[in-house]
Amino acid sequence: MAASGTCRASTGLSHKMKHSLHLSNQEENSNRREEVDREQASLPLTMSYNARIRPLLDAVDKLRQLKVMNEGIQLPTIVVVGDQSSGKSSVLESLAGISLPRGQGICTRVPLIMKLQHQPSDETELSLEYLGKEIETDEVNVARAINDATEEIAGNAKGISNIPLTLIVKKNGVPDLTMVDLPGITRVPVQGQPENIYEQISNIIMEYIRPEESIILNVLSATVDFPTCESIRMSQRVDKTGERTLAVVTKSDKAPEGLREKVTADDVNIGLGYICVRNRIGDETYEEARIEEANWFNNHPLLCKIDKSMVGVPVLAQKLVQIQATLISKCLPEIVKKINDKLNSNAQELGSMPKHLSSITDAMTAFMQIVGSAKESLRKILVRGEFDEFPDETEMHGTARLAEMLNKYAEQLQNKRVEFESKENFLMDEIGVLQETKGIGLPNFLPRTAFLAILQRKVKEVSDAPIDFVSNVWDYIGKVVVSVLTHHSANYPQLQSSNKRAASNLIERMKEQSLYRVMELTEMEKLTDYTCNPDYLEEWNQFMAEQNTFMTLMNNHWASSKITIPGFGEIEVGHLRQYPNVVQQAFDMKMRITAYWNIVLRRLVDVTALHLQFSVHNLVNKEMESELVKEMMDSCGGGLERLLEEPPSVSNKRNRLKKSIKLLKESKDVLAKITNRISVDGAITSY
Repeated sequence: MAASGTCRASTGLSHKMKHSLHLSNQEENSNRREEVDREQASLPLTMSYNARIRPLLDAVDKLRQLKVMNEGIQLPTIVVVGDQSSGKSSVLESLAGISLPRGQGICTRVPLIMKLQHQPSDETELSLEYLGKEIETDEVNVARAINDATEEIAGNAKGISNIPLTLIVKKNGVPDLTMVDLPGITRVPVQGQPENIYEQISNIIMEYIRPEESIILNVLSATVDFPTCESIRMSQRVDKTGERTLAVVTKSDKAPEGLREKVTADDVNIGLGYICVRNRIGDETYEEARIEEANWFNNHPLLCKIDKSMVGVPVLAQKLVQIQATLISKCLPEIVKKINDKLNSNAQELGSMPKHLSSITDAMTAFMQIVGSAKESLRKILVRGEFDEFPDETEMHGTARLAEMLNKYAEQLQNKRVEFESKENFLMDEIGVLQETKGIGLPNFLPRTAFLAILQRKVKEVSDAPIDFVSNVWDYIGKVVVSVLTHHSANYPQLQSSNKRAASNLIERMKEQSLYRVMELTEMEKLTDYTCNPDYLEEWNQFMAEQNTFMTLMNNHWASSKITIPGFGEIEVGHLRQYPNVVQQAFDMKMRITAYWNIVLRRLVDVTALHLQFSVHNLVNKEMESELVKEMMDSCGGGLERLLEEPPSVSNKRNRLKKSIKLLKESKDVLAKITNRISVDGAITSY
């Protein structure tokens, strides 16, 4: 019995010892897990730091500081977006290890460029750069300093601004990262905010996330459905496949149920994956927050099932550093090419600008170069028929257009000749004039006064055509001259008004001379009849060869009343039988005036064309230069001194190009150094 009791006692003790040992093991395992969590939390976020990353990042930050993006050259950028209260600030605080502004409504009202830089010493250096200023601060006052800077940029209301604010954090343990934090998205304006606050925020966000060089860090709260997030909708508009988007899920400890399924199902196309984090709560230090985060994801029955490559701020830091380094390496060759192209383009544009004139000698040289270039262009256009300077502007193909105008003028005169020849009233004008100029004398003599009367009538009827032609020609020449002068003085707009005035005055004067010349020509044609052109007699004899046939028909009243005469066609002549005494004279006069009129029409065209060609040569080779110099030297015009007064538009353009070239050269030097280093160190692992 005693033995049995002893055995039972021993058995009971054994159970107690086992239970005690089990509790001891549980406590030991728990302590070990807590120790592991503390060890993980104590690891610096810079464990993902790579010696090649800092030079890359410094190069891009330097380019950003130089404002190379103002030259249209996009830089690789991590852009942080999220709906209001999604936990953006908490994520950035965890990465930077400092406190950022908190509060109700929009905390970030301007683009906040965060430059994080690990440094070996325990000393923390914080500074702000904005509006050309640099202000140092510390961990205690950094949030207030950011608020003060934001108010200076965006005002003390609740509005936003797209002028960036740069926060530089140099601290032991932070990852080497540069990110741009943008205002949180809200649709409903609160008191003090503009009604279009959503549109303003949306415009800023789209400006930053649209470039292909941007990586979108989309901050989502675990407490909401991802597809309903406005930040997701915006990122999908510019990154439909999600290849540029990384999602950070905050507040994982607040909504652990179904979180694993949400981040693995990926209903919203997050190509770079998800990272789940826990927000720092209350007065937790950053080290305590990381311990708690590690504890949650290691021990929570639901959260511990999420793959460890998808949880924790350290994983997020490592992922961002890797993405950033790969992105910079990928974009660098294209950035170098764009900078070189832009530099060459600006240098060419600056070189094509007018030389800055500093003396009267410089001004005179520039002016004479303009005159010389304009004269040569006008020789090509109006004299030699070359149009290499204006190949696609047909209105500037001068000789071709002048030839067209001359042909049209000649055709117009010929058409008027046809209009005058009436087949129904053949010879009636001549008969009427002969009857009114008859006198006492021998028969069959043609009175010269009758011939001149018909000639003067015909000249008068066409006298408007040469005037219209000459006016049109000089109007066209004036447009060409002004266009050429404007083209060659484009670099000196202060000259253009005087050049245009000089050209207009010269063209008007030469036009008046030409008009006087053609009016004088028509008056000469009215005054007398003369030509030594053998075509006149030859043509008259051809016409007169038909006279016998014509008179035979006239004397035979039973014959046909129609006759065909070469040069006139079929003509009705029955009405002429009632003028037997003058019909033969009328026929002779008709043939003489017709033969002579053809000479007159050709003369009106030929002489006018020769005069215009002579005038154009004088214009180009002599008159234009004299007129331009006279106008330039005129005291009322301001003289050459005007050339020394560079217009603000030209001066601003010159300064802008010089500034741009200086910036691009500095950017090129920055990239040359880092490009050489990359070629030595090799490529960076792709994300």
